[in-house]
Amino acid sequence: MAKLVLREPSVTVDWLYNQLGAENLVILDGTINKVFDASQEQIPKARFFDIKHKFSELGAPFPSTFPSTEQFENEAQALGINKDNAIVVYDDKGIYSSARVWWLFKAFGHDNVAVLSGGLPSWKKANYPTEAMTPFNGAKGNFQAELNNEAMRFFEDMQRASSTKSHVIVDARSKARFNCEEPEPREGLRMGTIPNSVNLPFTDLLNNVELKSKEDIESMFAVVAKKEDPIIFSCGSGITACVLALGAELSGYKNISVYDGSWTEWGSLTES
Repeated sequence: MAKLVLREPSVTVDWLYNQLGAENLVILDGTINKVFDASQEQIPKARFFDIKHKFSELGAPFPSTFPSTEQFENEAQALGINKDNAIVVYDDKGIYSSARVWWLFKAFGHDNVAVLSGGLPSWKKANYPTEAMTPFNGAKGNFQAELNNEAMRFFEDMQRASSTKSHVIVDARSKARFNCEEPEPREGLRMGTIPNSVNLPFTDLLNNVELKSKEDIESMFAVVAKKEDPIIFSCGSGITACVLALGAELSGYKNISVYDGSWTEWGSLTES
């Protein structure tokens, strides 16, 4: 079977099932906060991508902080990932943290990557096979990370973008959180919004656990930004902002980035 090249940022479970034999295919379980447990199910030959403990800066004050280039490269190689791999990422919620994994690979220069729409729930609903969660014990990969400096934005970037309105800042949190109508789930974190930001809840892009149609998603983005606008996506801690980045890429937006610390950082470091 010829080597896979992923042309779109998301794929369906039917497509993935038909590609399981591709020689350069790597399937990653990007479920966040997952504890390795052999009693849990995974898609056949999946490798667990541990966002919290392997692919985040562990000493950082905020959760899921962007790792260094060296850390990402080393951990990707430890998972046996090679430069020519076509990577499909899923999670056990449908589309949640898998988009963060997708964006991390893009941020480190690997574009042959896609999110599995519907994730493990849609895979199981289609009655496709699963296996017990298994640790990866194959050969070290030759993956090389090349940082794209435009992919991630940090606190100082956001201060400039917010004050000068140089970017459209789009917040993926729920409307109630964005409008300060319900408290933040993180204990001690104040309610609020980044000044000059707009709201597009990431859940609006989903029909249950799967992405809505490309046309529906594109129409949602058209309300908040023009195709040529530079956009920064934010959320609570940099996870679901990546779902919006996924939807934006599907919709043809090119100048997009993610605020790594998101509201957890902004709300902690500012008073308004």
